[in-house]
Amino acid sequence: MRYLPLTHDDRTAMLARIGAKSINDLFVDVPSAAVIDRGRFALPDGQGELEVERHLSRLAAKNLSAGSAAFFCGSGAYRHHVPASVDHLIQRSEFLTSYTPYQPEISQGTLQYLFEFQTQVAMLTGMEVANASLYDGSTATAEAVEMARRITRRAKVVLCGGLHPHYSATISTLAKLSGGEIIAVPRRPGEREELAHLIDGETACVVVQSPDVFGLLHDLRPLAEAAHAKGALLIAVMNEVVSLGLIEAPGAMGADIVAAEGQSIGNGLNFGGPYVGLFATREKFLRQIPGRLAGETVDAAGRRGYVLTLSTREQHIRREKATSNICTNSGLCALAFTIHLSLLGEEGFARLARLNHARAVLLAERLSAIRGVELVTQTFFNEFTLRLPRPAKVVIDALVEQNVLGGVPASRLFPDDSAAQSLLIVAATETNSTDDIDSYARALAKVLS
Repeated sequence: MRYLPLTHDDRTAMLARIGAKSINDLFVDVPSAAVIDRGRFALPDGQGELEVERHLSRLAAKNLSAGSAAFFCGSGAYRHHVPASVDHLIQRSEFLTSYTPYQPEISQGTLQYLFEFQTQVAMLTGMEVANASLYDGSTATAEAVEMARRITRRAKVVLCGGLHPHYSATISTLAKLSGGEIIAVPRRPGEREELAHLIDGETACVVVQSPDVFGLLHDLRPLAEAAHAKGALLIAVMNEVVSLGLIEAPGAMGADIVAAEGQSIGNGLNFGGPYVGLFATREKFLRQIPGRLAGETVDAAGRRGYVLTLSTREQHIRREKATSNICTNSGLCALAFTIHLSLLGEEGFARLARLNHARAVLLAERLSAIRGVELVTQTFFNEFTLRLPRPAKVVIDALVEQNVLGGVPASRLFPDDSAAQSLLIVAATETNSTDDIDSYARALAKVLS
């Protein structure tokens, strides 16, 4: 059926029914500063398909893609090798076209891979239970904070200075609506923070990222003990999930909730999304988990089957009783995660993590040996921060001319922090060859000379 827009008489009748004189009356609550006059949009005339395709191709050619240069960017989105078999499998029609598993009798495949995904996430994080994914790492972290506030019935939230600013912003946005009190610790690149003194009887949780936004690894045990002594929860956050193949699981260090970005496994950079949020916690907090939980059971004949064990979403129960307003999970991205991790296996995943760390160590040694370059992050996984003798943004622009995407200037994440101007956040993965590292070292030395 074609979509037929409303006529003028239709609109007039609808406005009269609700007591409005014009459509503009429906937007009286929008601040005038946010209203844009249509006349300010100078849009070109329509073009044919061929002309549009040529124009978009010219625009795309201005980009320097991750696969066309020595690539060392990270800060929450990492370039890893994804086997061709992953994309081949997730594009099978039964996976690509399936949606929500409301009817278990016809959704066994979807429910099983979600169950396997949950099992993998729980094992990686060292936790007892994991959900069937969230949108991405930042929203998973914000959901973790809201969950901690529900459990403790407290409002105060302490955020470590090394938390990715996009994650902090997501938490703060949600807290404005839910009434949370956010205490953000000042950033101290390359240094471990003292947070225990900020925890009191009103603290719901402490949020700590490891490796943090500057790449520094943290021992969570002391902070977990300090939080638990005051009745607060510890939320562990990570942008780079491959690190779990080498470092100790946050669950083993006392974390109560783990929120992470799972993009590194099975999912490419994809121009910034879609990604997949990982969420795991202790079994005693199971009924406060956001989203949904897939479980294993047996049918009347004793055969293994899968069901949605828990769906604490506003679509499934009364809105005021829901723990989350998330309306779906990143199912296809979660499947890609599960396939890739299954192909790697436990030993392969650990070997991948060791390779990432080795490449980063080699890169840090080469770059910090250049005159004027200081290694800020001493204990890291595959990402670290450098202090340069010139503004990092200027250096990055010059490196692009040398066909090197050299990292993320900290000023891009912290535009109002003058101390961040000289900081450059650099990541290395298994995709970086020794030739890439040599090219980066030569290019940086040339740019800084």
